[in-house]
Amino acid sequence: MAEKTLAKKSPIKKMPAKKLSTKKNTGKKILVIVESPAKAKTLNKILGKKYTVIASVGHVRDLPKSKFGIEIKNNGVQEVNMQYITVRGKTDTIKKLRDGVKNSDFVYLATDPDREGEAIAWHLFILLKLDKNKAKRISFNEITKTAVQNSVKGARDINMNLVDAQQARRALDRIVGYKISPILWHKIHGGLSAGRVQSVAVKIICDRELERENFIATEYWSVDVVLKLKNNKFTASFFGVINAENKKEEKIELNNEDDAKKILDFIDKNKDSFYVAEVKKSSRVSKAHPPFITSSLQQEAAKLLGFNTAKTMRVAQQLYEGIKIEKEGNVGLISYIRTDSVRVSDEAYEQAKKFILERYGQEYLAKSRPVYKIKENAQDAHEAIRPTDVNREPDILKNSLSSEQYKLYKLIWQRFVASQMAPADYDTQSVKILNNNYLFKTSGSVLKFNGYLVVYENNKEKNISLPELKSDDKLKFEKSDAQQHFTQPPARFTEATLVKTLEELGIGRPSTYATIISNIKQRNYVAKDGKAFYPTELGKIVNQLLEQNFNQIVNVDFTFKMELLLDKIEIGKVKWTAILIDFYFPFMDLVHEAESKIDQVSISDEISDVVCEKCGRNMVIKRGRYGKFLACPGFPECKNMKPYLQVSDFSCPKCGKKLVIKRTRKRNFFYICENSPECDFISWKAPKVDSKKTE
Repeated sequence: MAEKTLAKKSPIKKMPAKKLSTKKNTGKKILVIVESPAKAKTLNKILGKKYTVIASVGHVRDLPKSKFGIEIKNNGVQEVNMQYITVRGKTDTIKKLRDGVKNSDFVYLATDPDREGEAIAWHLFILLKLDKNKAKRISFNEITKTAVQNSVKGARDINMNLVDAQQARRALDRIVGYKISPILWHKIHGGLSAGRVQSVAVKIICDRELERENFIATEYWSVDVVLKLKNNKFTASFFGVINAENKKEEKIELNNEDDAKKILDFIDKNKDSFYVAEVKKSSRVSKAHPPFITSSLQQEAAKLLGFNTAKTMRVAQQLYEGIKIEKEGNVGLISYIRTDSVRVSDEAYEQAKKFILERYGQEYLAKSRPVYKIKENAQDAHEAIRPTDVNREPDILKNSLSSEQYKLYKLIWQRFVASQMAPADYDTQSVKILNNNYLFKTSGSVLKFNGYLVVYENNKEKNISLPELKSDDKLKFEKSDAQQHFTQPPARFTEATLVKTLEELGIGRPSTYATIISNIKQRNYVAKDGKAFYPTELGKIVNQLLEQNFNQIVNVDFTFKMELLLDKIEIGKVKWTAILIDFYFPFMDLVHEAESKIDQVSISDEISDVVCEKCGRNMVIKRGRYGKFLACPGFPECKNMKPYLQVSDFSCPKCGKKLVIKRTRKRNFFYICENSPECDFISWKAPKVDSKKTE
């Protein structure tokens, strides 16, 4: 039966604000409800026999898939009805939960400590018909004994502001998706979708591609000289001239080969005139980055580990919920993974401080406790992502973790420990070299003290050593070289840079980035060239249609402002129903207008070089649920279809024919010989190239 949520104060808001002590419940049977079985195992180990922990396995109620599911009224009384229903396939789970409630004296709702977790707790409260005096909400930033016990002592009522913020997000996404998507089905083809945030992500990628297409490369040249002092060689680059009148530096741009050749000709005539005009020595410190937040973890995991955002969040969730560790059982290894705060608790800092002092010594500990700036629109609800116990070093846990878990845990552990350490210290030299009035520059940097780099070498810079130079040193010329360059168009977005851009623009929340990116890939709005995204023809058409008809909605500024409004709902400054009503009616006017004025759009199929063996036509590339396939354009007369084989650059190590790339139903890629099944070679990874054969 559908549950209606009215724009009235929830009865849950009226619950008395009590704090429960663990002593009060002594001897009682206590039920704890979490979302995941892994989290349940970890909590079972911490809480002991008095507690029963059951997993809801995610959401138990949601809006129906088969219909809109939201009723919005503004006839005198503003009203929003969210027609929640029980999630299909949850019958056994819900029965188990109800039995658990029946056999318990008290219930703790221990879902994740964010808006979505709060909403799940509220749905459980409603669905299981819990008594407000016998059920409370607990939340913890990490699944450790101390954190869980403290959460039980501080058990509270459900925070309806958090719930309402999540309901508003869910409703906005449903309104945009369910009202615009049918237009795409009718005007382009079925199976397409629009989203309040995902469509903005596609727009960002399309805009970047347009920048690249309109980019005009500009030629420029560089001139370098190799110089020598005694037996030490180094390189300096041409900069410009020293003005004879005012003695100021003037940069000279080398725009073409003739410009560069003039400098080379001058050097050739004045080879013996190089000398050191000025040497500036100084030191430079490199400070550690703050511990990870959700977005920075996604970016660094993509850059250093090659993880996409979905994999990063999946593995991080496993580490948070708990892993079975040798001699310890199930243990939560990291703090909560959906956070935009770099804050670290006093307890975690003291533990890190002790570890650094004992392992590396006083000089490696930051002189004062590091304080990192929290970004302007951060919610700051949780700590930064960090290990729950810094003494659990990655290599100690290696045998208990999968390869992916080990790599990500190591990255998180290293980043956190480094963030509490002393900066690295570099000796630097900046050198100006003259030949008559022609100015050349070079610089060097050598690591003097490694500081935090002893743990987190990912930021380590290459040493660039220069000889011990001083003013008026005569330098011996070795050779000169001119190189042609062209300005480059702005780079396409990778997953890491797209996440960074979404964060900077305030689009969505870090916890939603993985879903956004997965959606736009699965809908074939974007594709990848290596690691970089580019819009498909379909993506460009959909983006253009949305820009022309829903530009007020599908744009960066609107999406950013909506995130700020959701934040205001969370802190109780704005009513969620008012936001929806203000949005809904003007939006529906746009929908009705778009339905009447948008013309049918046709997308021609890409023609392949594969000939249909039944009728002789060139087959076309189509896209189905599990990716591309080949079909005869003569359908329905000719119904021939076959798999689309993407040919790789690799040869089969067994028979020498080309390897083709295929994809499983779970969208994982693998390599298989084009001569299959005659040749049985198959591999998840590309074969290594034999360097001897390629020489």
